[in-house]
Amino acid sequence: MSKNEAILDLAKKTFETESKSIGHLASLLNNDFPGAVECIIKSKGRVIVSGIGKSAIIASKISATLNSTGTPAIFMHAGDAIHGDLGTIQENDVVICISKSGSTPEIKMLVPLIKRGKNKLIGMTGNLDSFLAKQSHFVLNTFVAKEACPNNLAPTTSTTAQLVMGDALAICLLELKGFSSKDFAKYHPGGSLGKRLYLRVADIAQNNQRPQVEMDTDVKKVIVEISEKMLGVSAVIKDDEIVGIVTDGDIRRMLNKYDNINGLTAKDIMTLNPKTIETDVLAIKALELMQDKGISQVLAVEGSKYVGVVHLHNLINEGIL
Repeated sequence: MSKNEAILDLAKKTFETESKSIGHLASLLNNDFPGAVECIIKSKGRVIVSGIGKSAIIASKISATLNSTGTPAIFMHAGDAIHGDLGTIQENDVVICISKSGSTPEIKMLVPLIKRGKNKLIGMTGNLDSFLAKQSHFVLNTFVAKEACPNNLAPTTSTTAQLVMGDALAICLLELKGFSSKDFAKYHPGGSLGKRLYLRVADIAQNNQRPQVEMDTDVKKVIVEISEKMLGVSAVIKDDEIVGIVTDGDIRRMLNKYDNINGLTAKDIMTLNPKTIETDVLAIKALELMQDKGISQVLAVEGSKYVGVVHLHNLINEGIL
């Protein structure tokens, strides 16, 4: 076996080990899981997610996932909690403690302090006989038979199981709360993901120039209009309504067809029934329309009123594509 083949074989074995363990998680679910979900939903406070070591990193990620899906959450490192950060936990908060063994010194010290404050405790552990499991109001079992690490030491499969359990919690909470894509957009205003969820056609069209000509506009003036507005297109307007479109492609076809363009007007070269899109539609729909029709521009409208142009380059610049 070559070195590359050996590396690929190790990677595949890692995937297989972890996927089997994740698949087994479903069989470990019991009524504690819906109990934990209901506990969080009924709580008037936040979710405090805590852990130590690699579990702390997973706790931080679960906290971030909960926040982004409509469940207010805060990450609290278990080590820091017993050295001054315990004040993070407020009266109505629900606490999730994550620990593979469930019996680390920090967890043993932290759990009684949490329960003294009468907060509900959700334990996420792979050991149902552990201190954490026995002290928790709800236990989420993340037992794995084997780490992907060949020495069965480095937290790999176990942390993946914790992460997946956290995702399951977040998705159940999301669904039960009726958290929609519009809600998601409020929490993700930046980046391409956010823009796909909130940026509308009007937001783009209003920042572009508005090329337009009449049906009887001389083709030389049509070319000037297209060149000056730099969108590769011009709407053809009659009585304030769109009757056609002239694109760069139409200009090229005209030059191939006619040796003499004198006397030609927009009406002679325009394309009828151009593709349009309403201004209140999400910009991602404009992209889908362009991809479906194989075009680079679409005319933005409000009812029958011409508003402007959305160009493929606009969507690329916005990071939507």
